[in-house]
Amino acid sequence: MYHPNRLIPLLGFLFSSIFFLLSHADPGGSCSNSSTYVGLKSEFIMVQHQLRGRLTVIDDCSFKVSQFDMISGSDVHWWGAAAFDFANLTDGFVISDHALNNTYRNATFVVKLQKNVSWDRIRVLSVWDLATASDFGHVILANDSAPAGSNLSPGLAPAPSSVNDTTHADGKVGVFKAPTMFDNCKNLSKDYRVRWSLNVEEGFIDVGLEAATGYQNYMAFGWAKPGSGSGPMMGADVAVAGFTQEGYPFADDFYITEYSECTVNKDGSARGVCPDTIYEGSDPVGLVNNTKTVYGHRKDGVSFIRYRRPLVSVDKKYDHPVNVKENMTVVWALGLMRPPDAFRPYYLPQNHGGPKTVTYDHLVLNVSAQVNECLGPLEATDKEDQDLIIADTSVPLVVTTGPAIRYPNPPNPSKVLYINKKEAPVLRVERGVPVTFSVQAGHDVALYITSDMIGGNATTRNKTETIYAGGPDAEGVLASPTELVWEPGRNTPDLVYYQSLFQQKMGWRVQVVDGGLSDMYNNSVLLDDQQITFFWTLSDDSISIAARGEKKSGYLAIGFGSEMVKTYAYVGWIDESGKGHVNTYWIDGRDASSVRPTKENLTDVKCRSENGIITFEFTRLLKPCIHTDDLECRNIIDPTSPLKVVWAMGAQWSDKHLSEKNMHSDTSHRPIRVLLMRGSAEAEQDLRPVLAVHGFMMFLAWGILLPGGILAARYMKHVKGDSWYQIHVYLQYSGLAIVLLGLLFAVAELRGIYFSSVHVKFGFTAIFLACIQPVNASLRPKKPANGEEASSKRLLWEYLHVIVGRSAIVAGIAALFSGMKHLGDRYGGENVHSYIWALIFWFLICALMIMYLEYQEKQRRRDRIFGRSNWVLGNLEEEDSIDLLSPSRAAEQKVSQQSGRMEVQLEPLNR
Repeated sequence: MYHPNRLIPLLGFLFSSIFFLLSHADPGGSCSNSSTYVGLKSEFIMVQHQLRGRLTVIDDCSFKVSQFDMISGSDVHWWGAAAFDFANLTDGFVISDHALNNTYRNATFVVKLQKNVSWDRIRVLSVWDLATASDFGHVILANDSAPAGSNLSPGLAPAPSSVNDTTHADGKVGVFKAPTMFDNCKNLSKDYRVRWSLNVEEGFIDVGLEAATGYQNYMAFGWAKPGSGSGPMMGADVAVAGFTQEGYPFADDFYITEYSECTVNKDGSARGVCPDTIYEGSDPVGLVNNTKTVYGHRKDGVSFIRYRRPLVSVDKKYDHPVNVKENMTVVWALGLMRPPDAFRPYYLPQNHGGPKTVTYDHLVLNVSAQVNECLGPLEATDKEDQDLIIADTSVPLVVTTGPAIRYPNPPNPSKVLYINKKEAPVLRVERGVPVTFSVQAGHDVALYITSDMIGGNATTRNKTETIYAGGPDAEGVLASPTELVWEPGRNTPDLVYYQSLFQQKMGWRVQVVDGGLSDMYNNSVLLDDQQITFFWTLSDDSISIAARGEKKSGYLAIGFGSEMVKTYAYVGWIDESGKGHVNTYWIDGRDASSVRPTKENLTDVKCRSENGIITFEFTRLLKPCIHTDDLECRNIIDPTSPLKVVWAMGAQWSDKHLSEKNMHSDTSHRPIRVLLMRGSAEAEQDLRPVLAVHGFMMFLAWGILLPGGILAARYMKHVKGDSWYQIHVYLQYSGLAIVLLGLLFAVAELRGIYFSSVHVKFGFTAIFLACIQPVNASLRPKKPANGEEASSKRLLWEYLHVIVGRSAIVAGIAALFSGMKHLGDRYGGENVHSYIWALIFWFLICALMIMYLEYQEKQRRRDRIFGRSNWVLGNLEEEDSIDLLSPSRAAEQKVSQQSGRMEVQLEPLNR
């Protein structure tokens, strides 16, 4: 029997339970299970906001979401669409009253469809932000819902081996989805996680590395060498994952032999943190690199790479077997990654450069144990990965269109707006500073600046917007661009958008700020390839300079010179503590040891990084010092002469000992001639095509025509008639004409004659000697008659003619070889060495031919009964009266001499 005081609370509990059940009962009664989607299980495809989770269709009016992660948005709802493409997604509709305006961490809940919504209307189920028309993630329900050419980024879609199909209750298979879900997840640090799924039957493990880290950073994870006494990192078998400069994901197999960046010795051996393929030299059948990239993406400042590796690899030398039944030590690290260069064609990790447990550590892990420590999405401090372009009043912003690869607000049309060749960058402008757009995007794209982030004329969507510039007339093509000038005013909001009036979601953000470098400096120009903006202001005895990159980098360098060799360079970078530095250097070679620090006195030094974009400033004297031979004292700037400026970018710099890891990854292709007094710039002409034509003409003259003329005069005298003479004259005159034409061609393009190089000295020597020969021939003394001795003048002329002619050929050949070396030194041509060897081969063939002709000539001389020495260019048996400069006159004289000779021969007969 219950006590009355106990009965009252019991009745209250029963009443409240009945009321709760009735209030949450389906007013329409039980839901049917007629849809083919019932029982469907799938994973969400992450698009942005770190959304991931699993979906299960319960019945005709509800579905269950589990392990759901998402960073909050503005006005997020469950969304239905007819197909997975831009038009259908943007034309979709809200399917549930369940709002998603919070951050979710490993959540599980049931969602009810609205009364008027049924599954047969939905082929794609999305998490959709109404305010930004943005897809956070979705599940493709119908088998035929993903059209060909969907706007998944190239390189970010799973590889064929990674297809993870949607499975239905009836066993039917749908389209693939991005495989971001795993069976296990462990936190390695606050911003770094490892996920994995084990497949013992097929002998592999899928690993997902996920970190809120920089775009140029690597993620490393792997197994330590069992029983290693040198620390867990030494001898470890790790995978290094990241993204290429083009945005493609990769994961490669590495092996650690030293605590240093990978270097290759002169004997070809490698040491440090190196790819397995470097140790072996090559991997043609994929036996060494056993880490296979499955999928990767970079979203919201978070990098995610999924890869697969065998539990027991065929590579016993550099891979460790993964024992699924035992605890094993694993190692991990985060840090900057150096992109490939001419020395090493690999993406290589650099020193992690941070404290233990933050950028590197090790732990004990059993991959068979169930682990789920990752509750909620990773959130990066800097979620903006788009390129940043800072507008400059003196340089137009070129607006074109291109393919959508990493558009920041999907879904998007197939083509989007590019500014200065960058896809949908963030544009920063200054109030009161005019910005000029050169619109070359086509007649179907009209640029306008709007308050609406979606664009495409908001009135067509029953929305209001403020248009600040542009409109239907702001369209053009490359051949006929249209200029749009916009000056942000005092009341322009801090955030507006550049969009197309005819198409939604083609552009992106415009940041409007107060003041900046354009206001602080009198002049600015874009350097080569539009990667660096160079600012300056001249004073009486000093110059203030600023340089700003147009894309993310670890350091930024500008140099005063025609190339990075023989250049005074200024390097700005941010160290590990976030402090900016600017150092000065003299570079006299192509390796790190040739980068020599100088002690130039810089004032007003500043260096900062905004979203990975480096800007540095300094002031220096035009003449740093007087009456001293120090390196920095030779770095004199003459404002009246063009200043040749080059640039370079790289992943990492240091104020201590420099090594190959500090070499640049991007550099200018040619210098820009900055006219300091005029405030303008012009590109220094790329003279490689000009020099190629010049070189070919000189080879034709000095390698074929002029030597051919000499050989004709020496070895064709035995041929009847004067054909040797005709060939000699025509080849010599043709060769000399081509030499002079090649000289004029080079002088005109180089805008002057400079005698500083060995090539020019050899060349002018050869040309001078060649020009002497026609003058020499016109002054030739008369040859003595038969039996008479040659005069001293005649002998002197013969010696001079031979010596000058052969010296000209030798100087010309020397000019050819020195010219090839000069071309290689100036432009670093990859084919210069092969051209030099081709020249050597050609002249060796010519030498062998001369040896053969000389042998034949000696044989003919032995067969002669009468003859004289034949060591000069002319044949002494030929009549002297022939005029080399007048073939017609020479022929007449030759006929008269022949008739005279006949009279002498007939005289004995008369006797």
